[in-house]
Amino acid sequence: MIIAKLAYKSLLNRRASVLLTLFTIAISVMLLLSIERVRIDAKSSFSNTISGTDLIVGARTGDIQLLLSSVFRIGHTNNGVSWKSYEYITSQRGVKWSIPISLGDSHKGQAVLGTTLDYFSHYRFAKKQNLTFNKGHPFAAINEVVLGSEVANKLGYKLNDSIVISHGMGNTSFHHHDDNPFKVVGILNPTGTPVDKTLHIPLAAIDLIHGGKASHEHEHGHGHGHGHGEHNNLVGHPKQITAFLMGFKSPLYTLQIRRNINQYKPEALLGIMPTVTLKELWEMLAIVEKILLLFSAVVVLVSLLGMLTTLLANLSQRRRELAILRSVGARPWHLFTLISIESLLTTLLGCLVGSALYYLVIFSASGYLQSHAGISVNLTMLSYYELGLIGVIMAAGFVIGLIPATRAYFYSLSDGMSIKA
Repeated sequence: MIIAKLAYKSLLNRRASVLLTLFTIAISVMLLLSIERVRIDAKSSFSNTISGTDLIVGARTGDIQLLLSSVFRIGHTNNGVSWKSYEYITSQRGVKWSIPISLGDSHKGQAVLGTTLDYFSHYRFAKKQNLTFNKGHPFAAINEVVLGSEVANKLGYKLNDSIVISHGMGNTSFHHHDDNPFKVVGILNPTGTPVDKTLHIPLAAIDLIHGGKASHEHEHGHGHGHGHGEHNNLVGHPKQITAFLMGFKSPLYTLQIRRNINQYKPEALLGIMPTVTLKELWEMLAIVEKILLLFSAVVVLVSLLGMLTTLLANLSQRRRELAILRSVGARPWHLFTLISIESLLTTLLGCLVGSALYYLVIFSASGYLQSHAGISVNLTMLSYYELGLIGVIMAAGFVIGLIPATRAYFYSLSDGMSIKA
């Protein structure tokens, strides 16, 4: 206890250099924990993008390309799926539900998705969570639009606002469809997926903004309740769609229909199982994970080497102090213990401050990560794995502290009482 007290007082006495060491350890711990948290949550946000969908069907490209274009809205497919094929495939035995999607248009850089009312009933994200409305309701007329939460926040849209949708993706659009403005009737709750960055319109409206004529029935046939006829008005007669999602009554149907789709004669189609393809995609990104881990390890190593340098530099200035301690009866192993405890205390404080900084950073950055990277970061207690990482840093700090402690031990033996002024 006396040695621990002495170590504490000794640290206070050299607080400038100790604070510097403590700060570098704290920063490295904060970086290590933050990178780990983002890595783990990025993986779960990634796999939570789509859930409960058994098959995604699109034109024949690569599995990953189809997943990226249909779910993540990254890139685009050159071909679509004809409506005839969509109707034929979705009428097969065992199909529980299907959602056609038509992409390719945008509004101020945000994707526009044409679909049917089934999208709001059957689309799932995370662990089979439904899409829910923050305000309003699904579209019920051809000129109505439902916004993802981020579109509404970023562009400041409210219910009943009018929106003009452009043909073409990205901020620079080829053609603004001023003659067909859309009215905002619903705003979805945040999901942490690409849904947040999407404007949803009826499938029939896609034809309309591409120069198709809206029939009289389209324009005015909405006031008679939500009958089946009206549902057809919202679907229209598209020539083709980008892709469609399917749910089946049992996994056996999934495999059987997937095989039929991949051998489908009328056009070259591809059916993918999103969970399998997401896994493949994450494995491709595993190199990024490894680089992040390596980066964290290097940061921690540099801070611990910094601590070693500081302790060794201080040691030569402290030979007089150690000699005085010897003169009042301290044994060489007392001095060894003193220096070891000092380095352990510094590392422990560094880890505590680093953990506090980590919570501060995650709390401050969670909103940004959610809206810009689609990563929903969870502010939870440190996991066993994260505590294990801190344990490793503590152990490394202790081992590094043994180097100057051993030198102090031998100094005190050789210097004895004969230290020169």
